[in-house]
Amino acid sequence: MKILVPIKRVVDYNVKIRVKSDNSGVDLAHVKMSINPFDEIAVEEAVRLKESGKADEIIVVTIGSEKSQEQIRTAMALGADRGIVIKTDNPIDLGGIEPLAVAKILKSIIEKENPELVIMGKQSIDDDSNQTGQMLSALLGWSQGTFASKLDIKGDNIQVTREIDGGLETLLLTIPAIITTDLRLNEPRFAKLPDIMKAKKKPMDIVELDQIGVDCSPRLEIMKVEDPPVRKGGIKVPDVDTLIEKLKNEAKAI
Repeated sequence: MKILVPIKRVVDYNVKIRVKSDNSGVDLAHVKMSINPFDEIAVEEAVRLKESGKADEIIVVTIGSEKSQEQIRTAMALGADRGIVIKTDNPIDLGGIEPLAVAKILKSIIEKENPELVIMGKQSIDDDSNQTGQMLSALLGWSQGTFASKLDIKGDNIQVTREIDGGLETLLLTIPAIITTDLRLNEPRFAKLPDIMKAKKKPMDIVELDQIGVDCSPRLEIMKVEDPPVRKGGIKVPDVDTLIEKLKNEAKAI
């Protein structure tokens, strides 16, 4: 089985986000960038499937600038076999390439590579759209299992346990399929130094976005990006009557 894992370069989750002075977006200058955490989970799951003998090749793909090669190399150090960078100067962060265009680009890559399974993060931590996996499934006409917390491959079928509001739902999907990962699917490993060195020799293809032939014109316009309001401190009230009065007249909660 061949597995394709799309990944995204995002601001590291440990970094405090700064908004640009003109409120046009997020300031990315001199900021540590990493693989989107949900995508790390997808890479880990693909590697585990390969280690268990259920997959024989893992391809990681990303869309972004030349700097995105760093995240591809990291994924290959974790166990992926080769990488593809769809090179573009159009940033894929907030205000850049939108989920539908990403899904169309991935569809083009999938039609060329012919993987049996696509495993991807359920959302990225920068725009939190949670749309690309579902759109890709619709474009390809493939089965989909979103928010997966457990995978079990049985022949040509995949049993997916997914997290829903009411608890857990189990789906039986036919291959080929799209899987989007949730936090509890696994815990990603750390790359070891020997694997980091080996990753430098693994093949990586650079493809210009213009060669894909996908219209990436934005359909949305971001008017302003600003920090959330500072949370005000709480107060103490002497009795229940005062609490009810404040909830009713000040907070308008009742």
